[in-house]
Amino acid sequence: MRKLILYIAASANGKIADANGGVEWLEQIPNPDQLDYGYADFLKTVDTTIMGYSTYAQLISWDIEFPYIGLDNYVVTRKETPEDNGHVIFVKSDLETKIEELKSMTSDKDIWLEGGGSTNARMLEAGLVDEVRLFVMPIFLQSGIDLTAEMKENVMLGKPKVVVHSSGVVEMIYSLN
Repeated sequence: MRKLILYIAASANGKIADANGGVEWLEQIPNPDQLDYGYADFLKTVDTTIMGYSTYAQLISWDIEFPYIGLDNYVVTRKETPEDNGHVIFVKSDLETKIEELKSMTSDKDIWLEGGGSTNARMLEAGLVDEVRLFVMPIFLQSGIDLTAEMKENVMLGKPKVVVHSSGVVEMIYSLN
């Protein structure tokens, strides 16, 4: 069975984006060794992405080509007529069933839960996340979007594997299922 992996960066105080949904603050983190923190290798292990609409809207607002062409991309939304770039499938209801369906599909690749905070919380609370790869950035953000915005229940993680990168970024890998 495929794994649903939450692979995400957060500030030291648990923010995944600033108050406007931006992630430009990530560029403030000194990275003299130009580390990608395993991102390129991780991307080779997934063939599907799941993201909330705000994450998707932020992504398509950048002046770049959609970065996940060739992957199956699902966007969680409550909007009636969301803006479509032709590379995503919108999921408006029964997300949990859709995730279970995707996880049971035959594939040697996993599913990337990309955020945002509400989608993260929903998937964690439903017990659908198999692994969390959390990159804690050495910065406190004044305000912003929480890693698990709107979470209503506690979710235990257990003991992580920890890697401290030369840039001060702390990578924590939790196995949940």
